[in-house]
Amino acid sequence: MMYARFPLSLRNVEDLLFERGIDICHETVRHWWNRSGPMFAGDIRRQRISRMRGFRHWRWHLDEMYVKLNGEMVYLWRAVDHEGEVLESYITKTRDKDAALTFMKKALKRHGSPEAITTDGLRSYCAAMNDLGNAEKQEVGRWANNRVENSHLPFRRRERAILRFRRMKTLQKFASVHANVHNHFNLERHLVDRQTY
Repeated sequence: MMYARFPLSLRNVEDLLFERGIDICHETVRHWWNRSGPMFAGDIRRQRISRMRGFRHWRWHLDEMYVKLNGEMVYLWRAVDHEGEVLESYITKTRDKDAALTFMKKALKRHGSPEAITTDGLRSYCAAMNDLGNAEKQEVGRWANNRVENSHLPFRRRERAILRFRRMKTLQKFASVHANVHNHFNLERHLVDRQTY
């Protein structure tokens, strides 16, 4: 859980556990994360989906960001709701209509339909929404998509800590697990008093 929650490397977690009297190899931490991380994330995601399915004023923000994979740029598509929680992550090599359509179909199938979808000016979103028949829900504005832009920051911090990615499958798994675990622990402490937190 420490590896999934905080921007630590495998060796940092190994050192922290050694301080607590647990002597293991960093590869054991990686094995634990590969086994338990997706289970934790799936459980968190299922609870979130069941809570939000009937919510009427649900707004989504969509964006894509560059991620370096073995020196090559790939795209991480992300859907974030009006509360700043990451709903869906999807990795592609292209940034075209087909990639946007696949990403949006995946998000809509899993989470249902929102009241409005805010995007940046990328034309792929408009073309994909026309194909899906929900073009009237799209909103585009100069600063309207700041919520999703700010949600990239925890992922970037984590990316620097683990010194980049090497495989597409690993990146997809990490992006989805990290998003769900971050959602679970991101409680906006500035809005909650200490006793409640």
